[in-house]
Amino acid sequence: SPLFAFPYSSSCFYSKPLGFQDLGAHLEGLLSEGEPTEDNQPVEGRLGPQPVVLDHTSGFEGLLFVDDDLLGVIGHSNFSSIRATTCVYKGKWAYEVLISSQGLMQIGWCTLNCRFNQEEGVGDTPDSYAYDGNRVRKWNVTTTNYGKSWAAGDIVSCLIDLDEGTITFCLNGQSLGTAFTNIKMGPGVAYFPAISLSFKESVAFNFGSRPAITYPVDGYLPLQNPPTTDLMKAHKLLGYIKNVLSTSIDAQEERLVEQDCSVWRLHGEPTVLVTLAHIFNHFAPLMCKVYLVEDVLMNFLLGILEGGGSVDEHQLIQQLLDLFWVLMEDYEVNECLKQLMMSLLRAYRFSPIIPDLGFQIHYLRLTTAILHHEKSRKYLLNNFTFDVLRSVVFFYIKTPLRVKEAGLEELIPTTWWPTHFDKEGKDEREPEDESADERLRRRAYERGCQRLKKRIEVVEELQVQILKLLLNNKDKTTGEASRYIFLNKFRKFLQENASNRGHPTALCPPEYMVCFLHRLITAVRASWDDGRRKSPSSIEAYVPPQLFYNGKVDYFDLQRLGGLLSHLKKTLKDDLASKANIIIDPAEIQATAMDDLDEDEESGAAQRPFGAAAMGGALARPSWLSSPTLGRANRFLSTAAVSLMTPRRPLTQPEKVKVRTLAVEQRTEEDIEGSYGNDGLLLGRPLEEPNQPIADKSLLEIVDGIVMMYNLSVHQQLGKMVVVSDDVHEYAVALKDTEEKIARCPARRPDILDELQKSQKVFAEKLNHLCRRLAWINATIYSKEKMLDVYWLLCVCIRTIEHADNTGSLFAFAPEFYLSVAMNAYSALKNYFSPANSMEELPSYEETLTQLAAILAKHFADPRIVGTDIKDSLMQALASYVCYPQSLRAVERIPEEQRVAMMRNLLAPYEQRPWAQTNWILVRLWRGCGFGYRYTRLPHLLKTKPEDANLPSLQKPCPSLLLQRHMAELLSVDKEMAASFLNSVLNQLNWAFSEFIGMIQEIQQAAERPERNFVDTRQLKVCATCFDLSVSLLRVLEMTVTLVPEIFLDWSRPSAELLLRRLAQLLNQVLNRVTAEKNLFDRVVNLRLPGLESVDHYPILVAVTGILVRILVDGDRQGISRASSVLLSDPCFQLHSIQHLLGEGGDSSGSSSSSTARPVVGPLGSSVAPVIPSAAATTAGSSERKHFSLHASVNVFLSPSGDVSHGYLNVFCCCLLCRACINQHLMNNKDCFFCKATITGVEDYSKPAAS
Repeated sequence: SPLFAFPYSSSCFYSKPLGFQDLGAHLEGLLSEGEPTEDNQPVEGRLGPQPVVLDHTSGFEGLLFVDDDLLGVIGHSNFSSIRATTCVYKGKWAYEVLISSQGLMQIGWCTLNCRFNQEEGVGDTPDSYAYDGNRVRKWNVTTTNYGKSWAAGDIVSCLIDLDEGTITFCLNGQSLGTAFTNIKMGPGVAYFPAISLSFKESVAFNFGSRPAITYPVDGYLPLQNPPTTDLMKAHKLLGYIKNVLSTSIDAQEERLVEQDCSVWRLHGEPTVLVTLAHIFNHFAPLMCKVYLVEDVLMNFLLGILEGGGSVDEHQLIQQLLDLFWVLMEDYEVNECLKQLMMSLLRAYRFSPIIPDLGFQIHYLRLTTAILHHEKSRKYLLNNFTFDVLRSVVFFYIKTPLRVKEAGLEELIPTTWWPTHFDKEGKDEREPEDESADERLRRRAYERGCQRLKKRIEVVEELQVQILKLLLNNKDKTTGEASRYIFLNKFRKFLQENASNRGHPTALCPPEYMVCFLHRLITAVRASWDDGRRKSPSSIEAYVPPQLFYNGKVDYFDLQRLGGLLSHLKKTLKDDLASKANIIIDPAEIQATAMDDLDEDEESGAAQRPFGAAAMGGALARPSWLSSPTLGRANRFLSTAAVSLMTPRRPLTQPEKVKVRTLAVEQRTEEDIEGSYGNDGLLLGRPLEEPNQPIADKSLLEIVDGIVMMYNLSVHQQLGKMVVVSDDVHEYAVALKDTEEKIARCPARRPDILDELQKSQKVFAEKLNHLCRRLAWINATIYSKEKMLDVYWLLCVCIRTIEHADNTGSLFAFAPEFYLSVAMNAYSALKNYFSPANSMEELPSYEETLTQLAAILAKHFADPRIVGTDIKDSLMQALASYVCYPQSLRAVERIPEEQRVAMMRNLLAPYEQRPWAQTNWILVRLWRGCGFGYRYTRLPHLLKTKPEDANLPSLQKPCPSLLLQRHMAELLSVDKEMAASFLNSVLNQLNWAFSEFIGMIQEIQQAAERPERNFVDTRQLKVCATCFDLSVSLLRVLEMTVTLVPEIFLDWSRPSAELLLRRLAQLLNQVLNRVTAEKNLFDRVVNLRLPGLESVDHYPILVAVTGILVRILVDGDRQGISRASSVLLSDPCFQLHSIQHLLGEGGDSSGSSSSSTARPVVGPLGSSVAPVIPSAAATTAGSSERKHFSLHASVNVFLSPSGDVSHGYLNVFCCCLLCRACINQHLMNNKDCFFCKATITGVEDYSKPAAS
């Protein structure tokens, strides 16, 4: 009796029983039945080789990367072009292009005589025709609007009809209409598929080498013939396999029994296996061809999963994969699995978004089912994942650019946008006057957003499942556990993204990185929590400091806090030995140094980008095109001879224990997790580090990688996607404005009303579209869960920095990116996730804020940190931190000694360090306490709208009395520091104001020239900056005078009088320049140049008035008397400046400060008045005589070591004011003018009467 009835067979039953020996021949006979004619026979209308690929030998212009299969291409120069190897001259033909990036490309057809260059591509010559979805145009020498805009993940179909002479394009299967008619045809004219793309853009072609072009068009043929014969055979063989799987043998009754194929198991009857083996002899070779894998195998496997239910319930796929590994040769299984995963990846990436995300879920379920199979998973991990952006694509959910096609209109039928704004244009979160209709709309919109979010969560859950499979560390039956293979691949992936910063084609796109980061955090947190449940004593996630210096983890060439690694290993080798029991072999340090020299020679004159690897001379092809290893993978790991020593023995003779330090790809589980007597990744634990169990050491490295990923591109991308919500806000404001204008429009002007209504309609349509898009972005990027992920990352960084900080000098080994991520993650939580989610709702948020404040306060002036960029970032972060009430309170909550140390660092002299930021921090701590200093924006700018109301400088004043108190205590106790601090502030004020005056002179001259000219915007910006600096330095002086007046007025302090005289001199200079009638300052302010908006009388005069009020009005009698006499005795003093401030005499129309200063007229006038006669009793008002009446000659006493005496020298100078000159000189120099001996004192010289 026959064993099986095979489908596709006309002779189902043989007259004699079929035995195994005849089975092979029987199958051959069945397969050859109905065999079609040869596939690759020439077809009329087409010329060229099969298969069709891109012509990478002669048919290109510019620099391009072409994929290994010669179907994918990436532009690597300004505008590169390439064509295919096959052309058509008759009939109807089609090919497809899968768009991987949405930039500038022109796709279409060209003839052989088209000549392209770096400026002109397909569509720019007479016989070439192209569609450009980036600019939404069609090109054939001239250009016109055509089609729709494309996005990454779209498919463009290019159709040419050489019978009618037309070219048409389709986008995702929808025809965009005929683009060109009457194209050139006739003898000698044949058209090649062709593309021109700009730098970094990438696409993949499908000429028919993959199954039924995704969106086939009736009547049009693919350029490449489908493999009809093989296709027929594969379908037949698959039918036979299905039959075998759904049949079991009832041995007792000796008959075949039908069964459900889903319950089939591999360990069954030998008869069945032998039969399958025969079938697989024919089936296996076919499964190495991409077309058949995609069309036959992938669809069959997807069919198995179609019934729904969890992936684990479908055991048949696992059994089939077992069968593949048993019955196929290894190379066949490998090729088959690789093609299957590539097909799944392509299908996932390019399938359209529909409301229930059905396609994406479908493909992810099959991917999960395949990865459930241990042997297949490990093969794919070793040979597939991460080599092309590959697996990262599976964690991405693309954002639909076209809301309609993605079905978001059905999912979110009602849209809503904010309609209530406060004075500064910010949204009010829950306005009281929201109408019932608005509230209904808002709630309906929120419900729609929730529906969308639930659907997206299904996809995210599947993606996390895939990652959990890859992170499995228990599957050790078939060799090394998956997690360790994943870890080494993941590190390599990070290395390529860190090392190729200047080489964008090799980078994983940031939008993929964001999704990958979130799924990875979810999976790692789940594993970490499992570990914590098993050992409750284990700690919260952080990266222990020894990972940074023990050489077990590769940080490529990324910058460390203390500088270059090779330098740190030289300078800190003793600390490594004493604190961490790690000895660096001297030979290894030498080798590293030599290595550095070699590398510098290799890279030639090209300067290496900060923290990037040397690229060498040639362009490295990215790994996901050809997977080259990137030079020396890891200098520290491969050359480090790190050894352990037992701390009990004397340091002179340590016993070295060699530790295996291998290149990334070669590490095993033991190297990472450690074993008895070996700490693995945690080798070299410093004494400060707690000896607590850590869940799985391998997770530490993944956490470290996550932090690095955030730093590489995720933060940047989070900032980029905020644009959509900004757009919604801008359109909402514009719409509200238009509606108000419609309400006010007079009835007699229907034309204006008509235009306004058109605008209203456009704005409303745009808002409908943007609101739905925003719902998608909020669900995939800015949801509450994603916010918690970023918050978790922030906490990991904070704990890591705190632990590393405890190790003292070894803190220098920590990579810079930990501090960057801590600052950036906080900034993202604060600026990007609101207003949808509020930071205050995060668990133990205030505590975290305080920890971060402590880090910023401690490390902005930490001598262990050498990188100028990271120092600047820390200072800017602290400056922004003190601008907001919540974060300022966090700074006030840090321990007192840390607060005092921070203030001491802020008060360090301003020479030899970047002082503008620290000065700005002091100003923020004072703002709100100073004279006329409670404004958020300058009064004359209130009518204009700020560009960004969220800027730190536009926050309402929130002074810190606590930190002011610390400053006062420091300055009053430490006299030397107070003098040097104030001296440097006065020096910088002198410089900033002089620069400002010099610049406004240039601007004034430029503005007065008769010819039409433009002042350089950069110059205007620098000018405004110098003005702002002058104002902020004056405010710091006001703060000091107010908090510690004795620095200037208590003349028992060594430098008090000098400081007061310099202060008076500078204040007079500023007043004279700003208050003189019709002066330079007035003229430039009245020009109202864009960029100089902040330059005005008010801010600078109010700051000066604040200082004058403090020293002339609010002090004690003796202080006021001293201040008055010093001010009046200054040669630059002019009474009209004070009168200008008081609003007396002269025309003060140019000044907006008179009204502010008016309340202090009374007391200021009365306190100044009596002083004038006493100071100038002999002068009868002549200012020149008055100044001369001061002592003109000075006696300079030398220290005993000086051998020359100047005791009787009269030192006259041109300004007849030697006392002032000497005071000025002594500010910065204690040496004598003439003999350079040290001056110990200055006394007035009175001429002897006899002479």
